[in-house]
Amino acid sequence: MNLNKVLQAGLADVDAQLISIVDSDVEVLQDASEHILTSGGKRIRPQMALLAYLAAGGENLSEVVPVAAAVEMVHTATLVHDDINDHSLTRRGKATIHSVWGRTFALLTGDYLFAKVYELMAPYGAEYNVIMANACIRLVEGETLQAATAKAGNMTRDTYKRIIALKTASLFEASARMGALLAETDEEVVEALADYAYNLGLTFQIVDDILDIVGDPEELGKPVGADLAQQRGVMMAQNGMQFDGGAATAVAEAIVAEEMDPITQMMSRLRESGAVEVARLQAEEMGRRARAALEDVPPSPARAELYRLVDLVLERHK
Repeated sequence: MNLNKVLQAGLADVDAQLISIVDSDVEVLQDASEHILTSGGKRIRPQMALLAYLAAGGENLSEVVPVAAAVEMVHTATLVHDDINDHSLTRRGKATIHSVWGRTFALLTGDYLFAKVYELMAPYGAEYNVIMANACIRLVEGETLQAATAKAGNMTRDTYKRIIALKTASLFEASARMGALLAETDEEVVEALADYAYNLGLTFQIVDDILDIVGDPEELGKPVGADLAQQRGVMMAQNGMQFDGGAATAVAEAIVAEEMDPITQMMSRLRESGAVEVARLQAEEMGRRARAALEDVPPSPARAELYRLVDLVLERHK
């Protein structure tokens, strides 16, 4: 089996599934949905589902494609809503939905994408739908906790870890768990793959937050400094840095107006503080835990690819 060809074919099927499922007689919903779904993205969450299925011994990848598409649909819906909250004008190098169609249609598009998850998951029965529902609940809890903590200006390391476990790692874990279950493997292997994905999700989010400080906006396809301006992210947790209300507002307005001096100054302070290096060490530790979890998974090309994925996440620049 050529794993790369199988995986690429599976991801192509996921993309096709995503586009076909958002077909609508309401033109703006279809156009806005296709706009975000065709804007690229790493597709790491559907990869989790596909690779976990293969690593657990699954042989018919079409079994897991709708689940993989559903996971990516959840993630995409959250991006639409996040961009509204963050006042972001670009996502994956393209204009955000709210900047093209307006806030109301962006909110409705995000809702539409979430609703389509039900349609994708319907054939899989209670066990899989409960896993997906729990992941979505935790995701929303994490986003809400992040917003509440940022508003209060009291981000701590412990709170940050809880936030990223809820808002990011939960969906990674659900992806791998459902993929492994569909392969009908031993419970030990299911739990190992779920544990791997959970820790990879933590790794991914820490790296993402590092890139919010040191990343290249053109390479990322979105502006940097948004998390910092809203008093959230790993750097706020590392430093215990807080703005007063007026300063936070000024920074947010500066980002929207593309007058980046206040945020540039803050980002420079963070780079000099050593917080980036500390965060990288934390990401590497989570990556180590992800690799360790794979020791309970039988050797295979898919398991080797899961090992490689840890390095790709740690080394990514966008």
